[in-house]
Order: sequence, then structure tokens, then C-alpha cells
Amino acid sequence: MTSFSDQVSASPSRVACATAVRELSHSIVGHAVADDVLDRITAFVRDMLPDVESAGLRSRPVDDMKRRLFEVAPLDGDSMEHYPDCVVSGPANPMGMAITCHRDRDDAVAQVSFGAAFEGAPGRAHGGIVAAVFDDVMGFVLSMLQTPAYTGRLTVSYLAPTPLAVDLEFRARLRVRDGRKLWIDGEAIVAGKRFAEAEGLFIAIPYEEFGRIEPA
Repeated sequence: MTSFSDQVSASPSRVACATAVRELSHSIVGHAVADDVLDRITAFVRDMLPDVESAGLRSRPVDDMKRRLFEVAPLDGDSMEHYPDCVVSGPANPMGMAITCHRDRDDAVAQVSFGAAFEGAPGRAHGGIVAAVFDDVMGFVLSMLQTPAYTGRLTVSYLAPTPLAVDLEFRARLRVRDGRKLWIDGEAIVAGKRFAEAEGLFIAIPYEEFGRIEPA
């Protein structure tokens, strides 16, 4: 039996399910699927939804996120993950990108290949997807610095089209810090050439304030 704590932290079954749903999504978008096949998928999903939605609500403990992100800095070469359900780097998010990231000295480095569901203009990835990866990889720099912070501004320059279905590399590193303000630079590379670059301004917050939701 799977415990509640396993479901919060993302059990192997949850990750496997999310991975299968992501693969299905890219396959539906990227292939000329016959209507009868789509109808069977629809019927199966509709049949499963009551079982899924009748389960108890799930939430991520903020303290667990703090420990994961900021209490211990990753060592050179270590892999990094924000939290299992992160829409960019979380393997348990069926709508996500599931990028992988590791530390390379002072750089946070991510690898990703964009599937068909992330297409924007024909044959290239949507610009917002590229920006989201930059934001996430820059967040890994904050983990390396053990500094909780929120994105204040993110500027992306698109130097060339972002191809689909090829291996891409995103890198980010701290450029300068001035008090609570951290400027982080990023670049995206394919086949040894930069196709995008970014600058992020992040505003550091006290450790105990991380995850606090301000009233509307």
C-alpha cells in the first residue's frame, strides 16, 4: 500500500504515470492519430477520472521544499531537482518538461529535448518554453548559493530558432550580487552554438519567508 507521505514526495508509480502521460501528449500532438484511437483514449481517461478525483487532495510541505532546495548546497557534478511536481524539472508532473540538471563548478547545467507538444512556430519550440527553462535553471543557481529568492525580472534574447527533438543545453551562473539583488546570466546551446541567452534579476528573501503566500 502506498502511504500518504509517498504520494506527497512522488512515489515511483506517480513518476512512471506522469512520464507515460507526457509521452502520450507528445505522441498525440506529433502524429496523425485516427479519430477512433483518440476516441478510445478519451473514453479511457473519462473512465479513470472519477477514481483519480475521488482521492484526497495532495500538497507539498513547504519545509520539505526548503530542505531540498536550500539547506545543503549540491556538490560539483551532483544532479539537482527542485521538487517532483515542478512543471519544468519535476519528473512527477505529467504536464512538465522533466529536464535534468546538474552542477558544473559555478554553473547550473540542464539538458532537455523538446517534444512536439512544445512546438510554437512550425518546427521550433515555443519561446515561452525556452524562458521557463531559463527561469528554472537560474533557480538551481540559487540552490547552489543556498539563497532563497524569487524571480524579479527575466529577459530572454532569442538568437536563433529553438529546434525540436534534439539535445539542448542550458547554462546559468551568478554574475553579481548586491544585497538582496542577484543577477544571473544564462545561455542555451545546440551543437556548440548559442541559440538564446538570458538575464535574470532575483530578489533574495529570508529563509523563513520562503513559501509564504501573501494575502490578495
